[in-house]
Amino acid sequence: MPTTLSLPQHFTSRPATLDDVEAVVDLLNTCSTEQIGKPRSEAHEIRNDWQSPTFNLETDTLVVIAPDGKIVGHAAVWDSAPHVRIYMMAGDVHPEYKGQGIGTALCQWAEERGRQAILKAPAGTRVALLQDKISTDTTAQELLCKQGYQLARHNFRMVIEMNGPPPDPVVPDGITIRTFVRDQDLCALILADRDAFRDHWGYVEHPFEEEYQEWAHWIDNDPDHDPSLWFLAVDGEEIAGMSLCHPKTVEDPQMGWVESLGVRRPWRRRGLALALLHHSFGEFYRRGKRKVGLEVDTQSLTGALRLYEKAGMHADRQYVMYEKELRPGEDLSTQSLKE
Repeated sequence: MPTTLSLPQHFTSRPATLDDVEAVVDLLNTCSTEQIGKPRSEAHEIRNDWQSPTFNLETDTLVVIAPDGKIVGHAAVWDSAPHVRIYMMAGDVHPEYKGQGIGTALCQWAEERGRQAILKAPAGTRVALLQDKISTDTTAQELLCKQGYQLARHNFRMVIEMNGPPPDPVVPDGITIRTFVRDQDLCALILADRDAFRDHWGYVEHPFEEEYQEWAHWIDNDPDHDPSLWFLAVDGEEIAGMSLCHPKTVEDPQMGWVESLGVRRPWRRRGLALALLHHSFGEFYRRGKRKVGLEVDTQSLTGALRLYEKAGMHADRQYVMYEKELRPGEDLSTQSLKE
């Protein structure tokens, strides 16, 4: 890692500590308010991120501090086995301190941290660094392009506004939809989720034990986790599909959120995904929510965008994913569907 960053005079940098959570949330929400007019981060989310089992606060974060002691820049890197796709959040700079090279320094730090993964990745595999940005943040995209990143993908935030009850779900014969039971279902749900998302662009399989620890950490430490909003489509003893929902979003507490919706291959093309979606909409509607959102890959390999449009959802925001190849080689991530 670099011993020094090219920062403005009298600015310093260091890894974040748990004492910085509130200050970093304030920074992220100041940046978000500038971009979309609303805050998007909560302290418990950042704290959970920083305390997750595969995250090292000392090596995976950096904050930039102004001469008055205020945190004005932040970066973080998520790097888990097999260490071939490293995700970063870098370039978050307080609006009053932009244009001084802080964002560039944070991106350079993130890249150097990302390159450490090359030593841990399987021999001969492709290693890439990725970052999402909202499509309207052209300044950040220009910065990434200058650092050698390429535009890799587009995502939509899809939303439905329900003026009346949604359609009743039409569940395929032999399948029932029920809610998640932690002690009974967690291992099977993780395996089913992995199976469903193998066909998602960019998917990389992680060690099961690490995934289990991550899932358990988030379930146990998210104060808003509601197992009655995690819906499992079951065929006998097998989980055929899932719709894992969250009761709200930070920017709009009145909007329900579908965090993950997937159907395993043997149960596709039978209307199950639409049934899960309608089931989720219906439960949100019964709880007084009239707006539901989710995020989707606009070039989804399984046609998810068409499904959401069929369900009456529309795109109201676009995100772009940028990628920088750190080492060429065999790509372990899903790039196309293999029958």
